[in-house]
Amino acid sequence: MTAQSSATSRAAIAVKVDRPTSTRRGPGGGLLLAGLGVLAFSLTFPSTVWGLESFGPWSLVALRSVLAALIAGCALLAGRVPLPARRHWAGLAVVAGGVVVGFPLLTSLALETSTSSHAAVVVGLLPLTTALFSAARTGARPPRAFWVAALAGAAVVIAFTVQQSGGKLSAGDLYLFGALLVCAAGYTEGGRLAKVMPGWQVIGWALMLALPVAVAGAAVALPFEPVHLTARGVIGLVWVAAGSTFLGLYVWYRGMAEIGVPRASQLQLAQPLLTLVWSFLALGEEVSAAAPVAAVAVLVCIAVTQRTGSRETRRTGAEAPVRS
Repeated sequence: MTAQSSATSRAAIAVKVDRPTSTRRGPGGGLLLAGLGVLAFSLTFPSTVWGLESFGPWSLVALRSVLAALIAGCALLAGRVPLPARRHWAGLAVVAGGVVVGFPLLTSLALETSTSSHAAVVVGLLPLTTALFSAARTGARPPRAFWVAALAGAAVVIAFTVQQSGGKLSAGDLYLFGALLVCAAGYTEGGRLAKVMPGWQVIGWALMLALPVAVAGAAVALPFEPVHLTARGVIGLVWVAAGSTFLGLYVWYRGMAEIGVPRASQLQLAQPLLTLVWSFLALGEEVSAAAPVAAVAVLVCIAVTQRTGSRETRRTGAEAPVRS
C-alpha cells in the first residue's frame, strides 16, 4: 500500500458568511457617494416646507413613505432580490423607524413652527450624535483628533444656532432633538447593514417594512388634514420621497459602508450650511452674516475628521467587522 493510497482525504466544510456586496473603490469613491448623500439631504427641509403648502405633516410623511416604498419595491422586483436573512430584520426595523418614519415625522412637525434654516442648524448636531451611536454599536474607535474636531464642529453649530435664535429655543426644537436621536440610530444600523448588502437594498427593505404603517397613516391622516395641491407642494413631496428618502439614502449608506460611519457622519457638518443656501434661494429666508464664518470653521473641522479617520483606517487595515 502506497503512502498516497493510504492518505485520508479531508472533506471541505462549507461555512456561509456575510461578504460585502459592493465593490470597494477606495476612500475617494466612498467620500463622493457620502457627499452626494449630504447634498440630497440638504434639500430635504426646503422641500418639506414646499410639501407642507399642499399637505399636513402627517399626510406628507405618510405619502412620502408610500411613494418611496413604491420606487423601492419596483427596484427590488426588477432585481429579483431575495429576502434578507432573518438576523438582519431587526436592524432594518431600526432603519425604518429612524430614517423612514421617525426623522421625517418629527422634522415635519418642527417645520410647522420653525424655519428651514433654523431646523437645519439644530440638526447640525447629527454628525456627532451619529459618531457616538456608531462607537457604541459597532465598537469603532476613531483617534482622539477625530473626536476633538467633531466636538469643535458641533460647538460651531451650537454657537451658530444660539446666534440665529437669539439664545432661545423654538417650540419645534424638542421635535428636532428627538429627530437627532432616531436618525443617528437609523444611520448607524444602515451603515452597518450596507457592509453585507447593497445600500439601495438596505433602504429598499426598510421602506417595504414601513409600508403597512405608511399606508395606514395616509388613510387616517388624509381625511383629517386639508389638501391644497400646488406645483411647489407636489415637487416638494416628490423630492423628499424619491430624492431624500430613496436615492439620497442609497448613496449615503453605500458611502458609509466604504469609509466607515464615523468619517461619513462628519461630512454632514456641511449640510446645515448647504440648507441655508437652498432656504435662501427656494424660500427667501434670510441668511445671517455669520454663516460664511461658520462655513469656513465647519469645513476645517470636516477636513480634520476625514484626515484623521483616513489615517486610522490605513493603520488598522480595515473597518471593524460587522456584528450580526
